[in-house]
Amino acid sequence: MKEPSRQARWVRRTQAPLLVLAVAFAVAYAVPIVAPDADPAVHRACTHAEWVVWGAFAVDYLVRLLLAGDRRVFVRTHWLDLAAVVLPLVQPLRLLRLVATLMLVGRRARMAPQIRLTTYVAGAVVGLLMFGSLAVLSVERDAPDGNIKNLGDAVWWSFTTMTTVGYGDHSPTTGLGRVLAVGLMLSGIALLGVVTANIAAWFIARFERDDQVERLQLAAIRELQTEVRALRAEVAALGGGAAGPVEPVDRTAAPPPRGATSPTP
Repeated sequence: MKEPSRQARWVRRTQAPLLVLAVAFAVAYAVPIVAPDADPAVHRACTHAEWVVWGAFAVDYLVRLLLAGDRRVFVRTHWLDLAAVVLPLVQPLRLLRLVATLMLVGRRARMAPQIRLTTYVAGAVVGLLMFGSLAVLSVERDAPDGNIKNLGDAVWWSFTTMTTVGYGDHSPTTGLGRVLAVGLMLSGIALLGVVTANIAAWFIARFERDDQVERLQLAAIRELQTEVRALRAEVAALGGGAAGPVEPVDRTAAPPPRGATSPTP
């Protein structure tokens, strides 16, 4: 059995801690938005937590880069990891930093492809819904003409925007809020396409599996027919080589008594 590389061992050991740090980052991102009137010490703790998580992911990326065989290929094939590190922790880009972090953790999780796809879709829906709500609330709460003033309004707006319903009772008025709205609408359309494609692929795979079973059964039947024909030909060949015709048996005659011998011709 091939021994895993040092990079693979590092990824395996850091997978769970990075997931915990991603959850901590989500909490640190949400608390100042949900509770803007909280104690300043709480806001400072959240900011420090964000920097700690950013530093942890930066160290993880650098270590994997140093352990990679071809570093150019590593940078080219792990652009999402790099984006999760280089995106600054400023207010407009923190959501992108969080999304990249969660996608990075999800991509490194060891799951079957079907489970991974379902997890991606479910996680993307929940993540975009919640953090889209937090992002639009953070930029629209203090807008002079804004109508998204609390978390409930933000969640309702995110849900109607992701599903492309758009009732219009709540809508962003700032430029950054509208940019978030466009991203949320495109993400909702993309997720709907992924769900539709996944369902269609499941039905196609199911039909192909049924067709394969039917083809195997038909092949087995044809093989049995071939064997029966061969046996019939062999029996016919053996019967044709016997000496003299076979006399028919009179089934109406009474059987000879027990112990009697047949007459000698």
